[in-house]
Amino acid sequence: MKNKINIIVALLCMSIVVITKGQTSAVKDTSWKSGGLTALNFNQVNLSHWAAGGDDAISGAAFLRLFANYNKDKISWNNQLDLAYGMTKTGITRIQKNEDKIEFNSKLGRKLGSSNFFSTVLVNFKTQFAKGYTSVTDTIPVSKFMSPAYLLYSLGFDFKPSEHFSFYLSPATGKTVLINNQDIADAGTYGNEKMTIDSNGNVVHGKKTFTQAGAYFRATYKQEIITNINLQTKLELFSNYIKNPQNISENWEVLLNMKVNKLVSVNIQTQMIYDDIIAVPIVKEVNNVSVTTTGPRLQFKEVLGLGLAYKF
Repeated sequence: MKNKINIIVALLCMSIVVITKGQTSAVKDTSWKSGGLTALNFNQVNLSHWAAGGDDAISGAAFLRLFANYNKDKISWNNQLDLAYGMTKTGITRIQKNEDKIEFNSKLGRKLGSSNFFSTVLVNFKTQFAKGYTSVTDTIPVSKFMSPAYLLYSLGFDFKPSEHFSFYLSPATGKTVLINNQDIADAGTYGNEKMTIDSNGNVVHGKKTFTQAGAYFRATYKQEIITNINLQTKLELFSNYIKNPQNISENWEVLLNMKVNKLVSVNIQTQMIYDDIIAVPIVKEVNNVSVTTTGPRLQFKEVLGLGLAYKF
């Protein structure tokens, strides 16, 4: 519990430092544009002798998005860091996370002639802060910091007709999956080779890292669509050349931030993930008995938050 609270406090402190730095800078380089969005959301439900039933619930989440973009002559360099962490507790169940994200993106490109096309190098890194469990009753974590972690690196072409829209395509992309924890690697949940027993009865532990080569596509859009309503969305597609290239993995994220006043806002976040190498728990009824299996499934997450927010 203490470690989880420290994560949220750290996110808030980082946002305050960035805001303060931005406000005290006397000289601005016009080739750089930087800023971000930070938010703290809190929800609470308390029931007493409630005839319709239900449980008390409490949840909170902190979110920080920072960007720093360089654009001068023919060089374009876009950088973005997304951090998020949230916790929830319902009834007498233990506290568990309901939001956990670390993601860094960097894209460096050189303009081709007078067109809106750029030859581009892109790097993306994703992981999470803390342990995650399939359910509140489980005691074995299915994720931890750097387990898994995803590192994507590619060469391609970026089409940027405006500062709001980007269309990136790469035929040469590497995607490395890192699983630092051996127990999680042994389960083989994230597409790695899981633990096996060889013919001599020896344990062969699951692989902690593997790399895929393929094609990668990313489209991003960011704009104030109506006064005080900002939309940010990102779609990523990846096809593995070596294994089942027809099974395209996808990640689609949407953030809609609606500003009520200077500090209060409402934000809606959604994320859809499909990756056929990720083993998602599936519960089926067989002869009136619940049987748990695993397999690829469309993963969906939606977060609605009302709280304090500051854009800088």
